[in-house]
Amino acid sequence: MVPVCKVASAGLLTGALMMAAPLSAQKLEEISRPKGPLSLESTGSFFVGGHAAKQNATEIGLYGDGEITVDQMYVQYLIPQKRSGLPVVMVHGGTLTGKSYETTPDGRMGWYEYFARRGFPSYVVDQVGRARSGFNQAPFNAARAGAANPQSQPNLRRVANDVAWVRFRFGPKAGEAFSDSQFPVAAASEFAKQAVPDLGQSFPAYDPNFSALAALAQQLKGAVLMGHSQAGRYPFEAALLAPSGIRALVAIEPPGCKAAEYSDDQITKLARLPILVVYGDHLETPQSQGVSWLPFFQDCEKFVARVNAAKGNAKMLHTSELGIRGNSHMIMQDRNNLQIADLIIKWIREMTRPAR
Repeated sequence: MVPVCKVASAGLLTGALMMAAPLSAQKLEEISRPKGPLSLESTGSFFVGGHAAKQNATEIGLYGDGEITVDQMYVQYLIPQKRSGLPVVMVHGGTLTGKSYETTPDGRMGWYEYFARRGFPSYVVDQVGRARSGFNQAPFNAARAGAANPQSQPNLRRVANDVAWVRFRFGPKAGEAFSDSQFPVAAASEFAKQAVPDLGQSFPAYDPNFSALAALAQQLKGAVLMGHSQAGRYPFEAALLAPSGIRALVAIEPPGCKAAEYSDDQITKLARLPILVVYGDHLETPQSQGVSWLPFFQDCEKFVARVNAAKGNAKMLHTSELGIRGNSHMIMQDRNNLQIADLIIKWIREMTRPAR
């Protein structure tokens, strides 16, 4: 029997991202129910990447010396019964997890399920060092025991709720939404719960997420890699490392595209794959410390031009230029998230052929 999954549904929850009062709880009965069942061939999870690390009892923190596994990436998936597209791998941004692509803060369907409903095997990961992928505890245990300088501990990053409101472009200042905002600001307190500590600064010079994504694409034998925000360029880096198995690259609101940093040889390699860069609205709005998203967008425009000049096929999808107003940095959670997903799906179908 084919597994059938039905996903829930919901109205908006009240609350603001700046919270001094206790947070409200999202109720199961408030999650919105799709009109029809989700028919799956299979669903599950697995890990890619990772390696053994020898550690002493102090570093491990329990039961003596030994080996642990670090730098692995957790992957969960939905395989639709009727496939009509390539596997799509979704990578979340900084201080977040794969939850970004699941049910939205106000209880609507996320991209993880929607892409599967549209016939695409859908894969969502937790970045290395984040959430279910785990992290290497050794530096913290060693510092706690006095075996290492406390300053050697990596920084654990979080984005403050009021900062996220502005930086993610829900509105011009914390607690105030843009008049045309697509983000479900009434459920902002639910979004705040998605934030987790980000241990990305504990990695060596080479980010293990790149090799894990490349390995995943090779296992899938042809995949679309999609990265958001901090991970917006991860698909580029994975393609430069090992393009085998990668069919297309999608960058959702990356912090720039390294237009002037990639060498001509790297641009030539990237030009062999179709590339889509996606940005929302209000890019000119000043962020923390006077920075805005506009320079990142402009850098990606230059990147798109460089790739196309190298006989590639790169495209900028800027929602406001299409007359779609108010999209935030968390575009996959916006109220029109499925409209944006359809634009991406249309591009993927045009640029690729379904896997045989």
